[in-house]
Parts: sequence; structure tokens; C-alpha cells
Amino acid sequence: MKKSERFDQMIPYGRQDINAEDINAVVAVLESDFLTQGPAVPRFERAVADYCGARESVAANSATSALHLAWLSLGVVPGDLVWTSPITFVASANCALYCGAKVDFVDIDSATYNMSVSALEEKLVEAERLGCLPKVVIPVHMCGQSCDMEGIHALACRYGFRIIEDASHAIGGKYKGLPIGGCIFSDITVFSFHPVKIITTGEGGMALTNDEVLAAKMRLLRSHGITRDQSEMLSPPDGPWFYQQLDLGFNYRMTEMQAALGISQLGRLDQFVSIRHELAQSYNELLSAEGIGGLPWQSPDVYSSYHLYVLQLEFSDFNVTQREFFEHLRSDGVFVNLHYIPVYRHPYFRSRGHGQTLLPQAESYYAKAVTLPIYPGLKVGQQREIVRKMKVLLGLRGRSRGLC
Repeated sequence: MKKSERFDQMIPYGRQDINAEDINAVVAVLESDFLTQGPAVPRFERAVADYCGARESVAANSATSALHLAWLSLGVVPGDLVWTSPITFVASANCALYCGAKVDFVDIDSATYNMSVSALEEKLVEAERLGCLPKVVIPVHMCGQSCDMEGIHALACRYGFRIIEDASHAIGGKYKGLPIGGCIFSDITVFSFHPVKIITTGEGGMALTNDEVLAAKMRLLRSHGITRDQSEMLSPPDGPWFYQQLDLGFNYRMTEMQAALGISQLGRLDQFVSIRHELAQSYNELLSAEGIGGLPWQSPDVYSSYHLYVLQLEFSDFNVTQREFFEHLRSDGVFVNLHYIPVYRHPYFRSRGHGQTLLPQAESYYAKAVTLPIYPGLKVGQQREIVRKMKVLLGLRGRSRGLC
């Protein structure tokens, strides 16, 4: 069997869910007058903002682009210091580097895998003593579970930093009963619409805020820094064709096809999240029945979107290494994954000041992490098969030997 054929038969860790309504929405745009810069993007922006309870939203061609716009709108410049979680995709840190900022990392909470408020406070106390407080902190809602935003916001008020929520995993989730994205405890929240996320636009992202000035800055920079609005121009226009470049911007625009798909998908967002909760509960029951622990813990303050289902397995309790575990299950048709390698471990960051960085909770997490498949199309029968294969591989027989 060819490698491509084996991959086609594999259970992926995540995938999109596209139906006829989604396809029809995209086809309608293809048959319309606008493929870009038309009415669909503003409609999508308004729909997401209304869902989350935010005043403003700015769509972009990726979450990375939206994060970059967020950093720029907050005035991050060369020499500024920003902090984020080490357990995240590299974009959370890279977008600050695009602005010339220096990046540092705050250790995670062992239960939630999110930025630890106590570790953040301890780091802030020392930074204040040394005179090197961060300009912006970017907590990451790992797996779809919100960070303790009230605690982080309280520290922001005390130490004077701004907050960007990297909620790439978390649209459809809630914090203290309110939708993630309302920016009650942050300046900006960013979502991702990559195909493995909760809803998709193919590629795409969005920044939400309650600050009209930040939103206007992000919109300007999203499209080359150019305006056609005469009220924003710095000199009278030469005629009705006129436009002015006011800043050095980018082409980070979302297409009309992407937005149409997003609008259609948004109508099923709550259904998608509900299904993910059912699948997570099914995993909890199946794994517990086999004596497999290390299940993801959920704070009572949150309603996770369950973008990921991450176990913490004590491989040292079994005659198998983490690598062997991954290689065996992948070769057996289950595409388990690992989210994420601590960002500071990557060669780029090692060569730029993080050669000695070693955060104990992040390291412990990385040594035990396994992401199991979870997406709306996953069947309970497939989950049973995944757990059965895990049981055989881990050598569990009869009475549980225990995993923590």
C-alpha cells in the first residue's frame, strides 16, 4: 500500500465539516459581481462580532495576519517586550517579532495548559524590579479553554500592559458565561478559521475589539495602508478616483468566497461545539473504563470549544516511549498529534536568546502530551477503536496500572 493510500484511510486529528449549504454559499459569491472587497466580508465581520458581543471586528486572510494587525494597532515597535505562552503555535510569538519586539515566555498551568496567572505575577514582580515590564501579554486559549482572563486583566491594570487574546482555538467557547471574543478583559481577541478549527473559511482569521481606534488602524493596515475615505485623507483629493496611502500596510484581506463560507459555517457553530463536547465526554468515559487517565481538566469558569483533546500520559509507567506511541498509532491508522512543542525549543528561538530557556510546566506538558482525533465527523465507533489500539499499545490488562 502506498503512503498516500495509508494516509487516506487514516483517522485525522481534525478536519473540516462542509455541507451543501456551505458549497451553495460559495457558489453564489462566484456567480456574483464581487470576489473580493464586496459585501460578504462586512456581513461576516458583523455576524461574528454580534455572536461574541464585541463592537468591532476585522477579518483577515489568516489568524497570523490578524495577530500581526493586532500587534501593530497596539503600537508594538522594535525594542518593546511582549510575553506569551510557550505552549502555542509559533504565530503567537512570530507576529510580535514581525514588529521588531522581543519575545519572552510565561510558564503554563499544569491543569489547563494555559498561561499560569501565578507564574505571570511572579515574572511581573521581577520584571518591575528590573525595569523591563512587557508592553503586551498574549494569553493563548489552549484547546479552546479560556485562560483566567479576569486574573490576567487584574495584573494588566496593576502593571500597565495591554492584552491580546489568542483565541485561535476558542470561537464558540465561553468564559464565566459569556462568549469568548467579547473583549471584556482584553484589548483584542483573535480567532482562526483554518480547516481544522471550529469553523472554517479555508484559511482566514478575525480580530475583535471594543476600541474603534484599534479597529480603524487594523482595517487601514489590512489593505496596504490605503484609504479612499476623504475624511481620513491628509490633503484634498484630486478627484473621485483618488486614494491615499497613510501608512505602510499589507494585503491581508479576506476574500468574498472565504467570508461566504464563514457566514454559512457560523450558523452551525453551536452545533459543532456541542458535538465536540459529546465526543470529549465519550473519550472521558472510554479512557476511564480502560484505566487510562491524564484526561483534560475543565475549569468550572469555562465552556471550552474543545478544538483539541489532549491527554497527559506518563509514558515512563509503560514499556513504550512517547515517540514509539506516536509512530505505532500513526502506522495503525490513527493520526495522533502533539500540540505543541514549546516555542522556545525551536532553533530560531534558541539562536535568538532562548538557548537556556526551560520552563518546568511546559517541559512536563510536552513530555506527556498526546492529541487524540476530535472533529464533528468522528464517530463513537472510531473513538472505541482508537482507545482499543491505545490499550493494546500501552499493555493494559485487567486491573489498571494507572496513568496520571
